[in-house]
Amino acid sequence: MSTATSENPRTAKLAVSGMTCASCVARVEKVLARVPGVERVAVNLATEKATVHASAAVTDDQLVAAVAKAGYEATPILPEAPPAAASAPPRFDRELATVFASALLTLPLLAPMFGLALNPWLQLSLASVVQFGFGARFYVGGYRAVRTFAGNMDLLVALGTSAAWSLSVWQMLAHGDMTEHLFFEASAVVITLVRFGKWLEARARRQTTDAIRALNALRPTTARMRDRNDPSREREVALADVRIGDIVVVRPGERVPVDGIVREGRTHVDESLITGESLPVTKQTGARTTGGSINGEGVIAIETTAIGAETTLARIIRLVESAQAEKAPIQRLVDRVSAVFVPAILAIVAVTLATWFWHGADAETALLNAVAVLVIACPCALGLATPTAIMAGTGVAARQGILIKDAQALEQAHAVEIVAFDKTGTLTVGRPGLVAFDAAPGQDRAQALGLAAAVQRLSEHPLAKAVLAAAQDAPRFEARTARAVAGRGVEASVNGQRIAIGSGRWLAELQAEVPPSLATRARDLEAQGNTVSWLIEETNGRNAVLALLGFGDTVKPTARATVERLARMGMKSALVTGDNAGSTQAVARAVGIPVDLVFAQTLPDDKARVVAQLKASTKGVVAMAGDGINDAPALAAADIGIAMGSGTDVAMEAAGLTLMRGDPALVADAIDISRRTYRKIRQNLFWAFVYNLIGIPLAAFGMLDPMFAGAAMAFSSVSVVTNALLLRTWCAQAGAVEDARAGKPITRPA
Repeated sequence: MSTATSENPRTAKLAVSGMTCASCVARVEKVLARVPGVERVAVNLATEKATVHASAAVTDDQLVAAVAKAGYEATPILPEAPPAAASAPPRFDRELATVFASALLTLPLLAPMFGLALNPWLQLSLASVVQFGFGARFYVGGYRAVRTFAGNMDLLVALGTSAAWSLSVWQMLAHGDMTEHLFFEASAVVITLVRFGKWLEARARRQTTDAIRALNALRPTTARMRDRNDPSREREVALADVRIGDIVVVRPGERVPVDGIVREGRTHVDESLITGESLPVTKQTGARTTGGSINGEGVIAIETTAIGAETTLARIIRLVESAQAEKAPIQRLVDRVSAVFVPAILAIVAVTLATWFWHGADAETALLNAVAVLVIACPCALGLATPTAIMAGTGVAARQGILIKDAQALEQAHAVEIVAFDKTGTLTVGRPGLVAFDAAPGQDRAQALGLAAAVQRLSEHPLAKAVLAAAQDAPRFEARTARAVAGRGVEASVNGQRIAIGSGRWLAELQAEVPPSLATRARDLEAQGNTVSWLIEETNGRNAVLALLGFGDTVKPTARATVERLARMGMKSALVTGDNAGSTQAVARAVGIPVDLVFAQTLPDDKARVVAQLKASTKGVVAMAGDGINDAPALAAADIGIAMGSGTDVAMEAAGLTLMRGDPALVADAIDISRRTYRKIRQNLFWAFVYNLIGIPLAAFGMLDPMFAGAAMAFSSVSVVTNALLLRTWCAQAGAVEDARAGKPITRPA
């Protein structure tokens, strides 16, 4: 057990066993909140975990003792310990065997219902084994609840089945062989069905943690490391022994063990389980790698940059676990109902008994109707409605490369009405591209592009790379004696001719004549915020313009389709950037954002102010998507911040949602997942309440047999969890977004 010494706040996590319903959750939260120094508590029935935010003076021993006082068992979850979801529940098969054995003993008790005689003493023997053997857990749980002056599902089941069993024993002793007056089957069937329902529930709940299990499965346990003293030697070591700066070698087909930078080799890496990107990603010298991804065909040497809890995979797991542990705001309704649920049910049971007796019913009729009320009223479904949907939603989001920081962000995202986008790195690629290449009248465009590529081939300048990327299909020429001219451009000898690429300033110094059509085109491009360069050839002592080159940031392939999809979903898109008005308006036109929602030349503080204005202009939720340090104030100011995974840690820290790929299509995907998850939460709560609103009156009025009540109660929990699991079938809505991902040509922003 840990004992903190500093006064810094801490977050403790406990594995809590013995909880069966929403009332149990409320009780555990209540006792933990009473511990001095505890600030906030969230208990999740689906994961059977408690997350406690407290001062550092609060020890694990105090928290465990508080849970034990409430009648439950708790075990601290150490930070280095793997999540419980990573392994199969230890009692899973034993529980199924218990249900099967209980069913075998219960089946003979149904014989009298079909007109078959069964010895009363045999019925008593079979029913007693089921009641006090397989039903012992309900007595234990019910005792703990009573001891702490609380109520839970176990108490209701124990009271209901005990009443049916006791009534049968009394009838057997009073009527002898009159077996038609015995109701042993009611108590036995209810216990069997409830235990079967809990087994199905546990089985379904386990599927909601598939995302965490899949992420934990990505963690390698060993790494092949180069010896620190003799780099020619390699040895396999435990991953915990790897340190920052160590060189790790990864062979084809192996899982990358660390976050790092490729220092040797070239390969393709499958990062699909981390980023959601289905295609392998090229990795060469200087590229960053993420631990947990799978190496393709090449051998690579990686310099370690992050280990342990600081790796990308560890941070992803923490984010997903955090979102699944926290409560959504809508859960407050369930908490209020749970606080009074069991006392209210016991009051209804008392009224049911009294009313039936008042109207002259015999004891067995009144008692059986009261038992039916007790059995059907178990609040299991209420406790599972919200957490199972959140777990399924955050899990499917994580598999698609969408990390949800907390349940509040997930719930709020369904109400987004305006999405404000940053420009550079969010809607655009974030690096210069050749957006225009116009040959002078009388010049062959392909020939001119080949000459430009020849001049730039030996340069490492970003603009040179943009030219080479655009000239892959152009004729190839070899340049000689290339040299850079400071502040002006670069020149080289190509096929004996002097060819230069330079700025407008150098163009003027060289006194090269610019064709009128290219001069007009240059003004248009510069008005849009692009950089214009010129391809110049010296012939017979005179300089002539061969072509105009326009450089600008290119719009991402999925940007326009994303804005259109958001519009179909009923949302507006805005553009908020610090870039100049010309380039901002060009990008806005390219992606389809209206002029009145374009905000250019905004400083970081101004971005936050613009977001505040957007929030004031709508009754809905405003989301901000960005990737840079300068976006952090706006991400924090928005109702929901969405950080692009290609961006900075500062932006990711300020955001409620993090996209592991810099693909704007994930913004629409994230909101769609949120909407579907919130819809599942409401559906689950509706069904959980409806089961009780319909079932309790039916039972009270004698229209529901205790056995059917038990079946309905078990089915309510299973149906809620199964409905939540339907979220796992979610996939991105295709259409234009998928067309863009498939590689359709990018039109230049004009």
